[in-house]
Amino acid sequence: MDTAAPRAAGRREWIGLAVLALPTMLVSLDISVLFLALPHLAADLGASATEQLWITDIYGFLIAGFLVTMGTLGDRIGRRKLLLIGATGFGAASVLAAFSGSPEMLIVSRAILGFAGATLLPSTLALISTMFQVPRQMGVAMAIWGTAFMAGVALGPVVGGILLSVFWWGSVFLMAVPLLAILLISGPLLLPESRAPESGRIDLGSVALSLLAILPLVYGLKELTRTGAGVVLPIVAIVIGATAATLFVLRQRRLEDPLLDLKLFRNRQLSAAVLIGLIVGAVQSGTGLYIALYLQTVEGFGPLQAGLWLLVPNAALVIGINVSPKLAQRFRPGYVLAAGLAVSAVGQFLLTQVDSADGLALLVIGVSVGYLGVGPASALLNHLVMDSTPPEKAGSAASLSATGGELGVAGGIAVFGSIGAAVYGSTLLIPDGVPAPAAGAAEESISGAVTVAGELEPAVGASLLDSAREAFTSGLTTIAGLSVFLFLALGALAAFLLRNVRPVDHEEAGTEAGDEVEAGQSPDSVPTRG
Repeated sequence: MDTAAPRAAGRREWIGLAVLALPTMLVSLDISVLFLALPHLAADLGASATEQLWITDIYGFLIAGFLVTMGTLGDRIGRRKLLLIGATGFGAASVLAAFSGSPEMLIVSRAILGFAGATLLPSTLALISTMFQVPRQMGVAMAIWGTAFMAGVALGPVVGGILLSVFWWGSVFLMAVPLLAILLISGPLLLPESRAPESGRIDLGSVALSLLAILPLVYGLKELTRTGAGVVLPIVAIVIGATAATLFVLRQRRLEDPLLDLKLFRNRQLSAAVLIGLIVGAVQSGTGLYIALYLQTVEGFGPLQAGLWLLVPNAALVIGINVSPKLAQRFRPGYVLAAGLAVSAVGQFLLTQVDSADGLALLVIGVSVGYLGVGPASALLNHLVMDSTPPEKAGSAASLSATGGELGVAGGIAVFGSIGAAVYGSTLLIPDGVPAPAAGAAEESISGAVTVAGELEPAVGASLLDSAREAFTSGLTTIAGLSVFLFLALGALAAFLLRNVRPVDHEEAGTEAGDEVEAGQSPDSVPTRG
């Protein structure tokens, strides 16, 4: 354990944190901002339905695929250097995307954006752990990082709507350029360089296996949501990904200088934080998908209106993120997480009471309560991961945390999407007078029902739409009910696995009388900093 007194961060570090918030926000914003622009660019470029899917998904696929590699690469060549290289590539790809003249060119541009974006998240987290060595300051810095990331998610549809009302679709990509220019100019002045003192060469075989593991897994999980379990290709992709992941683990065990040091998982604090983050991401993404669809299909809002209604829950999330570090200074982080997840369970219970006729107010309240409870997870899990990691492994640990979140999101959408779809299909009642082709489209999804309802006789279309909305709401309430139990179980898991992690104030003061390591605790579960 590092016994040297940590150096407190000063004005330069806090200004540097503001600079690091820019790429963090851009990575998440570049996903959600495309929701509104997609119809415009598809019409302008003549993109087919398949091409639109690739334009949307290729960015997230490559971010997930390259996170592990980029985290380790930053440890070896320098995190600031990798951040600035990635920011340069992200800016160039943004310009290329904005002025794309064909769907193929835009897909390639989005792929480059994903590759460059994979350098940004682990680099920013690793630099924060270097700049903020005092646990209390690191907790605040991680909360600001989480706020910036969630701000990108929340503001994407809003910013996209504003830009599209004034400019053409390419403007949603160009907005990244001035923000990245600030990073490239101020980064060398404000951000310290840090790297592992001894680092070997990147093992290309491990890089290939990591990509072959993560890319098919994410693709297969997302495709299951669209096509259902009866389609062979997503299942094959998941099997390929799982096989490659197994081979990747076996290869890392044999290498003297692995791409991913599996010894990190011996630390109970890191392993628990990554696992909890993965499951929280899965539950949040699964319910979040249905909440967004409810606003647009049941309430009939456009994407911009739906985004505006979600600003209130996202504000609650930001409050939860920023209050959590203060609570963690007085109470054990595991208990703060458990309490937050219990609050989230209450929010999910409120969602089980939503109906299709007059459920907007209860939906917004339930989502807000749920997001408030998730705040501690968003604020503390990255802190727990980085605080339990040796400084030379900061990039690798950051990539583990981010990759776990990405896999959780993909898995949550697939699993909860499949559950919701099954409930929708089993409860939908097709009224008399609906032709077979229209009935088939309505049975596939509520989006199909909304589309065909406008083509039917008014009375028949209204009846079909009412039935589809009720069926979809049943799917939402079923998912919410399942989430209640998952959040409660996850809270109990957090309280148990992280019960020995001391409050931040205790970490700074050292082990006090009466706060000795509990019987059976692994020394690795004690934070390495402080």
